[in-house]
Amino acid sequence: MKKQFLLVAGVCVALTSLAQNDTTAKSSVTNSGDTIHVGSMIIVKNGNERTGDGTEVQIHRRHDHKPANLITSWFEFDLGFANFNDKTNYSSFAAQQFAPGATGEWFNLRNIKSVDVNIWFFMQRLNAIKHVVNLEYGLGLELNNYRYTENIKYLKNPTEIVMSPMNYRKNKLAADYITVPILLNFNFTPRRSDGFGISVGVSAGYLYSSRQKLISSQTGKTKTHDNFDLQPWKISWLGEIQLGPVRLYGSLATQSMFKKGLDQIPYTAGIRFPIPTIEKY
Repeated sequence: MKKQFLLVAGVCVALTSLAQNDTTAKSSVTNSGDTIHVGSMIIVKNGNERTGDGTEVQIHRRHDHKPANLITSWFEFDLGFANFNDKTNYSSFAAQQFAPGATGEWFNLRNIKSVDVNIWFFMQRLNAIKHVVNLEYGLGLELNNYRYTENIKYLKNPTEIVMSPMNYRKNKLAADYITVPILLNFNFTPRRSDGFGISVGVSAGYLYSSRQKLISSQTGKTKTHDNFDLQPWKISWLGEIQLGPVRLYGSLATQSMFKKGLDQIPYTAGIRFPIPTIEKY
């Protein structure tokens, strides 16, 4: 009887050992120097628990980023360049009435100094489909600054653009909009906090301020505030690319920024600076 008991006990021990070996075999085991990955566990040397041969090990579990259903960003900041696609027919009556004697060279820009600055009061991302497809929306200010190379001057009542005999050290047209963007976001790595994805959509901006700033040695600094027959609404196509921690953006308006005379379609591109966000599940 005692022998039979020992035999059964031995078989049980052997089966237990085999079961343990099979469990380990089914797990994903990789060994890279001082680190061993077993399934979702990471075993690292020099930890808190000692083995018989004096090697210290520490066991960690890998945790994926759990995406939130609603993510809110406060006061995001964009910095880029502003320009426009000039499709004006300068030989037309409308163009010559609005800017007598004008040619395309009148409106050449200093590309590096023509900037786009956006301040978003808030941006929210709402989960739509498994955190891969999301809805983005927000509210903010678009500040477009166009720096001219030529000495053109905007007159008002009525609006007219003329070539001034003065030499301006600085000649800038500023157009500021309060804007609501709506985008569809595709997040290709939803389990990563800094992942990869794209966003496409539209924005509607209302012109709340516009002015021309001139600086010359003869007159010093002057500012003329007027709408200069700019369109009161700016509707734009939007695009954004996220490459880990780097976020790039671009926009293209659907029509000219002027009501008449000139056919200049503005566009922007630049980098978005993310800030800490608030996540809600």
